[in-house]
Amino acid sequence: MTNEQKNVFIDPKDAALLLIDHQSGLFQTVQDMDVTTLRRNAIALAKLAKLTNIPTITTDSVPSGPNGPLIPEISAILPNIVYVPRNGEINAWDNPNFVKAVEATGKKTLIIAGTLTSVCMAFPTLSALAAGYKVYAVIDASGNWSKMATDITLARIVQAGAIPIDTLALIAEIQGTWNRPDAQEFATVLAELMPNYGLLIESFQRAFKEGQSSK
Repeated sequence: MTNEQKNVFIDPKDAALLLIDHQSGLFQTVQDMDVTTLRRNAIALAKLAKLTNIPTITTDSVPSGPNGPLIPEISAILPNIVYVPRNGEINAWDNPNFVKAVEATGKKTLIIAGTLTSVCMAFPTLSALAAGYKVYAVIDASGNWSKMATDITLARIVQAGAIPIDTLALIAEIQGTWNRPDAQEFATVLAELMPNYGLLIESFQRAFKEGQSSK
């Protein structure tokens, strides 16, 4: 990758993933997308982090209250994930231990997803940008209470310098090439993310197998 490309695309070696407030209670307030899809996308981000050894930090907002606990799949996929408890701060960046955990990664590119989009994702994104980080906001892994709220939030964070991206594009960008030893593992993540893509892979494998057997 050239220096020019590094300025445009994500450098996996300089990236950290922040998964903020993916909590069961907050998920119930999401109206701008299907909650099943949101959950699947958040899980896909955790699987991407595991595949590529991207350091990942998670946190939650008042888990003992109505916001509820973090969805369990993320810690199951990443058992060594860095979890930072908060003391009531709505903006995770207002918690000094959260900022210290981010700084400890040594990365300057942050990939951020959070529920709700207009608060849990947007506030740390704005704070990280102000602190000099490059931020990619994963919009379809950050559910919100209305589409209007998401549209307004997108305008706000983009104006501040954030780069919006979707889960599929993020995975493809970090994967970079199919000519890598873990390509099949990436294909599995993509198939789980997009069930129709999984069907495409199955039909291709079946046709290829039948073609080989007929020779």
